[in-house]
Order: sequence, then structure tokens, then C-alpha cells
Amino acid sequence: MTDGRTMTDGQAERLVRFQQPEKTLRYLGELDESRLAALFGLEQAGYRELLARFDEQNRRTAAELLADPGFAARVARLPFAPGQHVVAVGESTTADRLSWFEILRHLLPDGVRFSNLAVSGSTGVQALAQLPLLGFQRPDWVLCMLGANDAQRIDGVPLVGAAETRRSLAALCELTVRRTAARWVWLTPTGVDPERVAAYPHFRRAGLSWSEEDIDGTAGFLLGRPEPVVDTRAAGRGHLSEDGVHLTPDGQRAVAVALVDALAERTW
Repeated sequence: MTDGRTMTDGQAERLVRFQQPEKTLRYLGELDESRLAALFGLEQAGYRELLARFDEQNRRTAAELLADPGFAARVARLPFAPGQHVVAVGESTTADRLSWFEILRHLLPDGVRFSNLAVSGSTGVQALAQLPLLGFQRPDWVLCMLGANDAQRIDGVPLVGAAETRRSLAALCELTVRRTAARWVWLTPTGVDPERVAAYPHFRRAGLSWSEEDIDGTAGFLLGRPEPVVDTRAAGRGHLSEDGVHLTPDGQRAVAVALVDALAERTW
């Protein structure tokens, strides 16, 4: 239910795509499929069907990409080895059940373990607060895409100041590496379309906005870091949904390709 009304199929599908209550309601213990389905106003069978549909779309996207011999050769050069644990940290672009990370999951051999810890709406500070959880995962690799929500403005006021964004992202990386010895890879935020953001009714009513300048500032900071960085801004351009912030499935595919291309070029 939302505002006392029954959700449409489209609303439920979007919520299931971007929201994973099991990540934010951990204090309730393990939430089984029937309880998760009920949170979205769905029957268990309908919830399971949506998850299977998303997974199949990711598998299909991965298979289409691997059909290109050149791309498959670049995937083979990625540094993720069977037996290693690859963990994603981020916000809705990564939490998306059709995300670049979920596509990557199907590009690599089954022996590589994947965990997606991204939470829609997360800022760098909120991700830093979850550092113990990240450490408990004992990752070999961390792929991190954060900063887009830090750049969110409410009636023109930044949700998180640029200096605090830089501090929290640096601390998240440095403390995680110190605790786990994981290898760290940054992905820049993908960018926004301010005109679509301004026209999107839900953002307009809430007084929310984003600017490309703020996103570019975070990207510039990350590109100056010593860790490997994948600049995803070009990949996301032209692949934004009607709200001007979230990527379309084609945009997620483009980010997955950008990640593979960038990491395959490096000597590890």
C-alpha cells in the first residue's frame, strides 16, 4: 500500500527493482521470501517471478556481451579469480537489481563469489557507518560507487558538503583496506540530467535537485585517488530514465562494459 492506495504492477516492480528491505531491516533477523513479498504488497509467487525476471534479464545481457569475442577476451583479463569474494558498495545505481554489478555477476565464472551491499539512497557517510558489516564480509575486492546522493540538494542546500563527501569516501576505503587487505576499485557517479530532474514531479514536489557540477566535483576527487578508478559518466550519458537520475537497463549495460574495459587494460 502507498498513501492508502493499492500499488500498481509498475510501482511494485520499480520498488522491488531498487529496494531490498533485507539490507536495511537486518535487526529483524532473516526475512524470508513471503515476508519480503508482503512488504511490497505482493504474493510470494509474484515476488519470486519478478526476481527471476530480473535475473534472467541480467543473464541475457551478459550472454549478449560475451558473444563478442573481443569483449569476452577482455573479461578473461579481469583480476577476479575463482574463490575470491567481490563486494559492491553503493547506492541505487548499484542496488538496482538490473545493475552493472548484477550483470558482472553473470560475466564471470561461478567460482567467483559476489555480494551486493549497495543500499538505495545511501550517502558516503551512511556507507561509512556500515563499515563493520563490510569488514565482516571479508572481501578480496570492493567495487564502490558512491557520491550521487551526497550531491543531492534540498531546496538548493547540499545534503552533504563536498568536504564531508571526500572525508567519508576516503575513510571508507582506507579503513576497509586496513581491516581486510581488500583491493579497492572506485566507480564515479554516472551523472544526471538536471532538466529531467527539474521536470520530474516527485522530485519537484520534494524540492530535490542535482547538478552536474557537484557530480563532476566528486568524480574529480576520485580520479585523483591512488586506487583504480572507472569513470562512468560517459557510459551513463544518454541512458538516464525519466527522472534524470537513475539509469535505464541500457545504461547499466554501458557501465558494465566501461568497468570491464577499464579494468582489462590494467596490469594487476
